[in-house]
Amino acid sequence: MVRPYAMTRGRTSHAAQHRLDLIALVVAEPAADDPVWDMTLSPEHAHILGLCRERPQSVAELAAELDLPIGVVRVLIGDLVDEELVHVTRPVPPAELPDESILREVIDGLRAL
Repeated sequence: MVRPYAMTRGRTSHAAQHRLDLIALVVAEPAADDPVWDMTLSPEHAHILGLCRERPQSVAELAAELDLPIGVVRVLIGDLVDEELVHVTRPVPPAELPDESILREVIDGLRAL
C-alpha cells in the first residue's frame, strides 16, 4: 500500500491549481489517447486518465473510484492538467445562475400556453 503523501510527493496542493470543486468535471484531452502516456504516468495518474477517457468524471467520482482522499485526487488532477492530458470544466457559480423567481415565471408562462 502506498501512502497518499507518497503519491503526491508530499504536496497538499498543486502550484497552478485552482480550487477544484467536488462537482467539477474532468475531461480527457485528445492527446491523452497516445499510449505512451500510460507507460510514463504513475498508476494513479493512468487510472484517472483511463476513467476520463471513457466519459467525463467529477472530482468526487474519481476520488471514490480510486478510493483516495479528495486532496490527493486534486493534486493528481492538477498534474494531468499541467501535462495537458485533461481539462477541468468548473460548475457555474451560484451568482451566475438564473433567479428562481424568473424560472417560476417561465414555467407558469409555459403552463398558460
